[in-house]
Amino acid sequence: MPQKTLTDGPRTGALAKAHADASAKRWWILAIIAVAQLMVVLDATIVNIALPSAQADLGFSDGSRQWIVTAYALAFASLLLLGGRIADLFGRKPAFLVGVVGFAAASALGGAANGFTMLVAARALQGAFGALLAPAALSLLNTTFTDARERARAFSVYGAIAGAGGAVGLLLGGVLTDALDWRWTLYVNVAIAVVAFVGGWVLLGNHRDAANAKLDVPGTVLVASGLFSLVYGFSNAETHDWGSPLTWGFLIAGGLLLAAFAWWQTRAAHPLLPLRILLDRDRGASFLAVLITGAGMFGVFLFLTYYLQLNLGFSPTKTGVAFLPMVGALMVTAQLGSTVLMPRIGPKAVIPLGFAIATAGMAWLTGIGVGSHYASAVLPQLIVIGVGLGLVMPTAMQLATGGVAAEDAGVASATVNAMQQVGGSIGTALLNTLAASAATDYLSGHNPASKLVQAQATIESYTTAFWWSAGFFAAGTVIAFLLHRRGVPTQDAEAAPVVHM
Repeated sequence: MPQKTLTDGPRTGALAKAHADASAKRWWILAIIAVAQLMVVLDATIVNIALPSAQADLGFSDGSRQWIVTAYALAFASLLLLGGRIADLFGRKPAFLVGVVGFAAASALGGAANGFTMLVAARALQGAFGALLAPAALSLLNTTFTDARERARAFSVYGAIAGAGGAVGLLLGGVLTDALDWRWTLYVNVAIAVVAFVGGWVLLGNHRDAANAKLDVPGTVLVASGLFSLVYGFSNAETHDWGSPLTWGFLIAGGLLLAAFAWWQTRAAHPLLPLRILLDRDRGASFLAVLITGAGMFGVFLFLTYYLQLNLGFSPTKTGVAFLPMVGALMVTAQLGSTVLMPRIGPKAVIPLGFAIATAGMAWLTGIGVGSHYASAVLPQLIVIGVGLGLVMPTAMQLATGGVAAEDAGVASATVNAMQQVGGSIGTALLNTLAASAATDYLSGHNPASKLVQAQATIESYTTAFWWSAGFFAAGTVIAFLLHRRGVPTQDAEAAPVVHM
């Protein structure tokens, strides 16, 4: 039996202390990543509530209003894969810090906007820097947490923020608009960015896992233009119609460009999106789950916001508060799903279960009426939807980025964000079009001059959107159950990313 030396005790103590310090640093890194991610997610909705005030102040038309939202979505979605690859090639720390500073500067520019053009340009710049920041943040999370238990906890936090950030944006947007001015929905990002930048500068280390690779320029052009065309086409469906060349023309062009991109990735020496990332069965199913969640969630945020403000008379602040129970349910269930259920029963049970619960909650929400009350017709349904999405979001994000090689972490993370953004764009266009058609059909069979008929027509539009959102989630239930493998996924030790801090 080997003899214990006098140095064993101090050496063991030093190693334990070093491990504890590294573990504590990881959780501080998670906090900084969460702050940065919250800033990006907030801006998908925080400006929505402020739009009427901004429109009155700057004097732009109703037809132009959608571009305040669309400019952000177009830049963000079309540049995400490029942003993820830049993080892999040039280092995640500089990508993170440049993204934070650029996002803050664009936000300040938007807050100081003196006209429509300046505000749209600032929103597009926000989207561009967000496309650099979001994949860098998620890939940092992926490469920082490699222990299975810690990784599950980290992704439960990240997934909760990704899922609940939209509702928090509605709350914060309402509070800032009511208490200060619509411009503060943009200025607030500067304060958030200071915290993220200082923390990132101090805590993050730089490492280029794909330093020897080169940027795939043809692939970048094909995927950026393809995603731009796809999102632009669906956005045009809101203001034009599905028969307009500006809608179907861009949708067809987007499909062809993305098909050409997929073909090119099989031949490029340094592909922007290596197909090995997509061809894993669990990862591919998780990408689809994120896409479907993004499409269905707009049925909650967008149309329920209209219902609460226009039909129930809620103020912007009260509307944001009304979503908080959903946020709380989502965050609690995110912890349960990622740290308890996923390690025991695997994604084939957890993700379909979450989708099924969200389907039930969304179908229940279709019971709203002109004289309904929040406490009985909205609150329980929101909690059920939050429980369902809390099981889906963090689990899908963890699987979508888990097990990839370190040099692919950035682009895998960017693909997750792209799926969520494209899903949201598709959901917005489809649900807006279907809701408008439902309202028109109802008015055509009744007296359109009656205020009661007009109120009921809006209810028909909302419930139509909720039924379709329920349909999205139901499709997600079936797809996730069919595609995910049985059992608990195991991470390949050779593919596991190395910790760099």
